Amino acid sequence: MYILGISAYYHDSAACLIKDGEIVAAVQEERFTRVKHDSTFPSHSITYCLNEAGITSRKLDYVVFYDKPFVKFERLLETYLAFAPRGFKSFVKSMPVWLKDKLFQKSMISKELTKLLGKDVKWDKRLLFSEHHLSHAASAFFPSPFEEAAVLTMDGVGEWTTTSLAIGKGNSLSVHKEIHFPHSLGLLYSTFTYYTGFKVNSGEYKVMGLAPYGEPTYVDIIKDNLIDIKEDGSFQLNMSYFDYCTELTMTNKGFNKLFGGPPREAESELTQREMDLAASIQKVTEEVIIKLAKGVAKETHQKNLCLAGGVALNCVANGVLLREKVFKNIWIQPAAGDAGGALGAALGAYFIMLGKTRTVNDNLDSMRGAYLGPNFTNDEIKKSLTECGANYKELDDDAVINETAKGLADGKAIGWMNGRMEFGPRSLGGRSIIADPRSPLVQKTLNLKVKYRESFRPFAPSVLREDVSEWFEIDIDSPYMLIVSDVVKNKRLKILDDEKSLFGIEKLNVPRSEIPAVTHVDYTARIQTVHKETNPRYHAVILKFKELTGCSVIVNTSFNVRGEPIVCTPEDAFRCFMGTELDLLVIGNMILNKQEQNISLKESYKEKYKLD
Repeated sequence: MYILGISAYYHDSAACLIKDGEIVAAVQEERFTRVKHDSTFPSHSITYCLNEAGITSRKLDYVVFYDKPFVKFERLLETYLAFAPRGFKSFVKSMPVWLKDKLFQKSMISKELTKLLGKDVKWDKRLLFSEHHLSHAASAFFPSPFEEAAVLTMDGVGEWTTTSLAIGKGNSLSVHKEIHFPHSLGLLYSTFTYYTGFKVNSGEYKVMGLAPYGEPTYVDIIKDNLIDIKEDGSFQLNMSYFDYCTELTMTNKGFNKLFGGPPREAESELTQREMDLAASIQKVTEEVIIKLAKGVAKETHQKNLCLAGGVALNCVANGVLLREKVFKNIWIQPAAGDAGGALGAALGAYFIMLGKTRTVNDNLDSMRGAYLGPNFTNDEIKKSLTECGANYKELDDDAVINETAKGLADGKAIGWMNGRMEFGPRSLGGRSIIADPRSPLVQKTLNLKVKYRESFRPFAPSVLREDVSEWFEIDIDSPYMLIVSDVVKNKRLKILDDEKSLFGIEKLNVPRSEIPAVTHVDYTARIQTVHKETNPRYHAVILKFKELTGCSVIVNTSFNVRGEPIVCTPEDAFRCFMGTELDLLVIGNMILNKQEQNISLKESYKEKYKLD
């Protein structure tokens, strides 16, 4: 049985194909269209999924959309009526879009499927609709390595729900509690994203990265005025300070007055205020999540917890939750945002609606390391590179690993394209930029000369799973880069007295450990444990780097520049390579040296993509 799950029309469109409950393929539309957070119908993603499975569209038993548009429309109308006449401007702006497209999505999706896949199938008869938070919860529980678990989903808003508690057992999943719009932890965090000058729905991770540079001086103001947090983690927002229900902005004059002025202008200089605001909202978010988790544990008596929804991508909060030991085991869906809803919709239909048997592997989840996207053979890679005008050399497997590790040890920044592309927002050694973490210059160099992004943003380490506790204060699997942990004390460097007095971004230039490129200013790191079972080639590179240097950690950041989706094809990788100051490019068994390329192929990448 084949089931196709899709998410679309809001942000991060995606498609996922499952066969008899097993995940065959999953990918975001942005990777094909090269439009960040592309929300259009995922035609390219669907085509890829079918091709990966080697089937025609006739083989599809069901197509499942990840939420219910009519219920979402109901929320829009009720919200307007509740706040009328405020919000008339945003209401008028949204109505034509809803009446033209979103409201009648069943017929719209059916038409798109017919256009893409042909008229042989009556797609409206095979089309199902899930609920937004149920899709999230299903994406978290069903691929997890747990027979039973509590499932906590937190995001901006689905139809009405912003936070939900579900219980999963075997092939069943039932929602027990919900918090409804407009009270939303995700939208609260997004409000501060907007206020600190970053883009909503893409800049939240920047706020998280900025937080350690500041002090949580606004925590009391936030808790006294904006959010009422109960002991069980349930909460209510004081809507008099927010405009996201009624206007086209997140904040209002009252909010601005509370924090001493208007929102920061995008791309303007960051001040201590923004750093302190980031630290404060991060602290409040962590408090809510910990209380929610404790409430869930007390109510359900479950030992396992699964997380999904956009808030689950807050890896700092996940690290705090882990250290609190509220649950024995935690598993987080790597595509926790709306893209993962496509996966959850498909799995939910298979297990919940059809009642199919679920088999659990206690040691491994069923995400296959999140390596669920396109792969390219060496012949395909050579053909693409030749058409691009690239100069490359082909090596055998061992030579590729040796050359890559030696390049890292020599201080080179390397574009690394290996095997199937990752599903979700993180590069995990499939489409990554890698470098030597021991260099104190790497963070600034990669940010400013390769990624073309803000200098304060930290990089993540990829570390051999078997060596993780030698470098970080953690000894569990973290394959999806969704948990932050401290660098172990014996790897930290002593901070001099004059360095202790530094504030804000000044802290950036102080090496804090033996691996300064991946050590944030608070001695933390966003960890990816690399497993030989799921990515043997990437594991082999790090192992060889360890043999050369004694260090089993490398820098891993996404293979793209700011505002660009992660590269998908060899052509994407070559263009990014030529448009940045990367030194080497490794695609399959092909290695490219920047110095050996035709200089006329170099293009300016710095202004190529719209800033996110």
